[in-house]
Amino acid sequence: HNLHRGAMEDLGEMDCTVLKRLLKDDGGRCLVLDCRSFLAFSAGHIRGSVNARCNTIVRRRAKGSVLSLDQVLAGDEEVRGRLRSGMYSVVVLYDERTPDSDSVKEDSTVTLVLNALFRDSQGTLVYLLKGGYDRFYAEYPEFCLKNKSLPSFTSQSSIDSCSSCGTPHNDQGGPVEILPFLYLGSALHASKKEVLDSVGISALLNVSADCPNHFEGTYQYKCIPVEDNHKEDISCWFLEAIEFIDSVRDSSGRVLVHCQAGISRSATICLAYLMKRKRVRLDEAFEFVRRRRSIISPNFSFMGQLLQFESQVLATSCAAEAAATASPLLGPKSTVANSSTAVTPTSPFIFNFPVSVVNPAYLHHSPITTSPGC
Repeated sequence: HNLHRGAMEDLGEMDCTVLKRLLKDDGGRCLVLDCRSFLAFSAGHIRGSVNARCNTIVRRRAKGSVLSLDQVLAGDEEVRGRLRSGMYSVVVLYDERTPDSDSVKEDSTVTLVLNALFRDSQGTLVYLLKGGYDRFYAEYPEFCLKNKSLPSFTSQSSIDSCSSCGTPHNDQGGPVEILPFLYLGSALHASKKEVLDSVGISALLNVSADCPNHFEGTYQYKCIPVEDNHKEDISCWFLEAIEFIDSVRDSSGRVLVHCQAGISRSATICLAYLMKRKRVRLDEAFEFVRRRRSIISPNFSFMGQLLQFESQVLATSCAAEAAATASPLLGPKSTVANSSTAVTPTSPFIFNFPVSVVNPAYLHHSPITTSPGC
């Protein structure tokens, strides 16, 4: 609490006009941290801002102690390094619409991020953007990146009505952009060179045992030969798939992840990627992908494996001592009683099936450390 008070006293306030001027003139020395959820950030944010967030699992593990920069900026090593070495002259925090520093709540993400900054990067001036993203977007939309193309929800009737044109719904349109370098689609999309070239695909991740690789000489291919059924262990391929997607990203390419229909297997791989690289929970990742491709529906067993993966990913992004006692990543030696603490979901699960029904084999072994099938 003392830290909270001390940090709060050092929190300045910044008007939208001042931030606009900073972004224009001195963008490199100014770090803007968006303290909203991954979904809100993805829908629209201030240009150049970094999403500093803190999911409920990280909060709970912290048990009231101050979080570190490593936790609130889990995916951004470069930014953390620059902060620690004092390369930013100013850090600006914003949320949805908090009007001034007196209105910042003690349990808010802004406070958690502020305390982490106060703890790990002393000497940097920290400001709260008055009025948050709402006010800044109202005044300077040209300084914001907004995702206009996303419907908030596609109604079932609009999906059904497409059957009149004869093309199965999963093959309509083209591949959808999940991240700037990551696309999701069907085998039909993967078979059309003009479709691939229109979105700049350079590599394909084929998540099937039987879909052909049509253009071997033209694009880079990787195959993950899994069937879409309840017996398959797709999770033992997660890390290999994530490394492949990273390698395409690092070479400034774009990868299309596809299976037959682009509904279950390839969607599962995209969800695992988001959870690992963006440090988000399964329900957030699912909603993020569903807004872009409304028909995704990983099979029941794959959902169980993703839940297990969530517990591992989020355990490793928590405090080291918490991870040491609870992480299933420690492998088969950890007892069932011990590892089960890490996989209890924190909230009513968004997918409307009771977690107790998920194949218990997936909840009590670590697919990464025990994967004879791969």
